[in-house]
Amino acid sequence: MDLHVRYEGDDDPDKCTARKLARFDLAALHRSDAATPYGVVLNPHAERALSPADRDVADGETLVALDCSWESAGEAMFSLPGEHRALPYLVAANPVNFGRPMQLTTVEAFAAALHILGERDQAEEVLAKFTWGETFLELNEEPLRRYAECADSSEVVAIQQEYLDR
Repeated sequence: MDLHVRYEGDDDPDKCTARKLARFDLAALHRSDAATPYGVVLNPHAERALSPADRDVADGETLVALDCSWESAGEAMFSLPGEHRALPYLVAANPVNFGRPMQLTTVEAFAAALHILGERDQAEEVLAKFTWGETFLELNEEPLRRYAECADSSEVVAIQQEYLDR
């Protein structure tokens, strides 16, 4: 899958996972909404959860993430064209937000989406550039496997609820 990032540039450049992905030609950065291609947009404010059924959305080829600081990641920031989907409950492994639910970096969001969409090898490839990348898959092994086995968004939400109720 092609990975595209609507890049705001308001994070610490040394900690920016999107910039690192771009340096390794694993993702393309875009400075405007108009330059960002249509695809499945990873949006924590979306009404539908990402599921394997979304594999065919936007021709199943393009994943888009917004890279900005968590302080500025309000709903208004997600004006990108595309099919917006929220990632289900997962725990961050990055050093800044380790162990915090739903505080994923751009690379963690991409890896989770790729895994759910059946692209586990590509998920491992993008995470391999980070010392803590494998830890993300280990921390989330069970939920990622379960989400990837779902038929649709409603099943993903039901499984997510199990983790939220714990």
